[in-house]
Amino acid sequence: MTTSISRIHTGTRMSQIVTHGDTIYLAGQVGNPGDSVEQQTRDCLASVEKLLAEAGSDKDHMLQATIWLADMADFAEMNAVWDAWVPEGHAPTRACGETRLATPEYKVEVILIAARK
Repeated sequence: MTTSISRIHTGTRMSQIVTHGDTIYLAGQVGNPGDSVEQQTRDCLASVEKLLAEAGSDKDHMLQATIWLADMADFAEMNAVWDAWVPEGHAPTRACGETRLATPEYKVEVILIAARK
């Protein structure tokens, strides 16, 4: 039996959402280049919520998050926003690391996997 794969907001390079059965994979979400880490994190998480809703899920159904920071010195600032956003009792598994992002103005990128509601 083959499980269906659906791609939403697909371009030449990538899709913003890919679903496989009841699993939802989101592309990395970034905020506005040049904004603070706090604002970029808020923007990333707002994009995540919007895409999850479009795919039939929400943040209560998060499974795994990968967060990339351009500078680990921003870890506490990003976590303050993240911790306030994650529903109590619904924290996903998570990894956070430092890497060079697509442009120097990006400070945070959030990649998420969730289950369908």
